[in-house]
Amino acid sequence: MKQKPLNNRVLLIASMMLFVVACSKKNQTITPTAPPVVTPPVVNTISPPAPFGFYFVGYFPSYRDPALVTDQKFKMCNVVNYAFANVTSAGGLTVANPSVFSTVISKAKNNNAKIFISISGLAADFKNMATTPSGRNSFVKSIMQVVRTYGLDGVDVDWEFPRTDDGTDITYTSFMRELSDSCHTGAKYYLSAAITAGKYAGAVRDAINSILWTSNAVDFFNIMAYDDFSTTVPFRHHSDLALAQTSLNYWVTTRGMPASKAVLGIPAYGRPSGITQSGTVLTYNAITSGSGSAFSDSAVVSAAGFNNYTIYYNGLPTVKRKAKLAQSMANGIMMWEKGQDRNDGLSLLRAVCDTLGRSY
Repeated sequence: MKQKPLNNRVLLIASMMLFVVACSKKNQTITPTAPPVVTPPVVNTISPPAPFGFYFVGYFPSYRDPALVTDQKFKMCNVVNYAFANVTSAGGLTVANPSVFSTVISKAKNNNAKIFISISGLAADFKNMATTPSGRNSFVKSIMQVVRTYGLDGVDVDWEFPRTDDGTDITYTSFMRELSDSCHTGAKYYLSAAITAGKYAGAVRDAINSILWTSNAVDFFNIMAYDDFSTTVPFRHHSDLALAQTSLNYWVTTRGMPASKAVLGIPAYGRPSGITQSGTVLTYNAITSGSGSAFSDSAVVSAAGFNNYTIYYNGLPTVKRKAKLAQSMANGIMMWEKGQDRNDGLSLLRAVCDTLGRSY
């Protein structure tokens, strides 16, 4: 009987301690533990970069002096193709005259033109490079290294020419699609291709597979509607208006190339007919600074030991007609090449821009 009060006191103390602990826990703020943050892997989609309207493409070869081509001439183009980086016999890549390349890049960017590297070389070296998957893969990596190193906007491929009779039509298509995947990863870089005029059926024309445009592998095609010359037949123009019409009719109408991807090529030089082409081919600037008129398509000239022969070229009226043709049937004009044109009011490129309303 004497121990009851003690037991009661123990029970009372224990109850008070439980009450205090309970109150203490009730007043605590409990911060829930956040689940770990899982960063999703970066997925680079493969898709073409956005088109940028009508293409005004001008090639600039490595052997030209950039100082002799005005900034205004660069401003007339929205794409400048530096020519060339060349495939080697071992399947490598070399950029011709890197110092000129750097200057051309600066001049293009300072005048709001995109700058591409144009890939060229011997047909045999292209064939050798593209024969195996490893050869194509290595070459594509070399191209993309140049693109990233120099901060370029795209790549132009000038393989002259893949053929259906030696299997290079297949390896060309594979190479272009693999290069396209690299260029189009993250929709970052453009890819164009220089292709034959399309006048003559056969191994060269048929080597260009329509999958290159139906799959959007190539963003646009520079159609070389020139050099249709003969060393034996006289009085034949190598790049008249009829050839331009034939070229666009074939690629766009017959083959189904989207007009948005077709770019009509024009020459800034002249060729004779019926005689050798060695030393007798002259620039538009040289022709019209001599006996030729900027408002004609032919002139009688002398060069390379040949006296008073007829040379055929594109004067201002023909270039304006071609510009209108490209506007109605295609989506661009390409010139080979900027350094052969004049820098004054008789410039062919100026005539194109004035005809189509491009400011410069």
